[in-house]
Amino acid sequence: MAHLPEAPAVASEFSYVCQTKNDKEWHSAYRQPLIGGTLFFGSVGNNQILGRFVGMYGFVELPIIKKNNYRLDFRFGTGLGYTNKPYDAILNPENVAIGSKVNAMMCFALKQSYRIKNYGLTFGIDMTHFSNASFQMPNLGINVPYLSLGVQRFFDGNTTTKPYFKQKAEQQKSALSYGASLIYSQKEMRPVGVGRFPVYAANVFARKYFGPKAGLEVSLDIIYKMGLLQHPSYPQAAGLDPLQLGLFVGYVQPFDKLHFIYGTGFYLRDVLQPDNAFYIRLGTRYAFTPKLEGMFTLKTHYAKADYMELGLMYHFNQ
Repeated sequence: MAHLPEAPAVASEFSYVCQTKNDKEWHSAYRQPLIGGTLFFGSVGNNQILGRFVGMYGFVELPIIKKNNYRLDFRFGTGLGYTNKPYDAILNPENVAIGSKVNAMMCFALKQSYRIKNYGLTFGIDMTHFSNASFQMPNLGINVPYLSLGVQRFFDGNTTTKPYFKQKAEQQKSALSYGASLIYSQKEMRPVGVGRFPVYAANVFARKYFGPKAGLEVSLDIIYKMGLLQHPSYPQAAGLDPLQLGLFVGYVQPFDKLHFIYGTGFYLRDVLQPDNAFYIRLGTRYAFTPKLEGMFTLKTHYAKADYMELGLMYHFNQ
């Protein structure tokens, strides 16, 4: 990977940002954050091998400091990115970072801004990540740090906020809930050429909120990777050998119906041991109803993606 960057990465972004109005519990809890969407286009340091990227992601900016016309915010967002130069065994064999044209995109940033009447100046530092979660090899991923300068234009409508009154349903949200999840994914096995195989997973979980901004989730994970039965490294693998059992503990950060999950797990059963004993899960869930949630989360082993989790979660006692 160290041989790939040849020049500074240069990019441009266009963002549309809205000020929350304090009409929901999470608006008040996070001190009226900003929400919006961004169009990204630029380079990642090597146009000939890594190509140029375009992308789109949604984000939340949580205020750290708000004083007069100055503010310091933490931005995090997720979306999709596209590159015109993925790995190709014949046409682009040197790109060992990205194997597909379409990839997940994540951005984490600190942004300062200063408002002058209807305009503003911004300065930020961020980390932008592209990968396909091992859907197509190779997939070492790309992490690009950026320094940014920007100009803002404000179109002020009704910016007044109103006091928030907690609703009964939200008062009950802190109760312990428990349920089960079903997960499906596909994973291309390393090295390149082994093939892509399905991943089946499930878990039973318990979740407890400790207020409008924080919760804890514990789950027992059951994972079965079909590709391990076909992998040349495990020629004697029996039918149940790929079955993994893991214990996961994660921090839940709610934003109304959408919430983020960050946490780590440890394998209780891992016969073939294709990776290390610890795994990380981070991503989003969305509550379609009080009982049913959709999930879009990434499972990794440190900086190496394992697979993308697509699934449904059902709460038994909501």
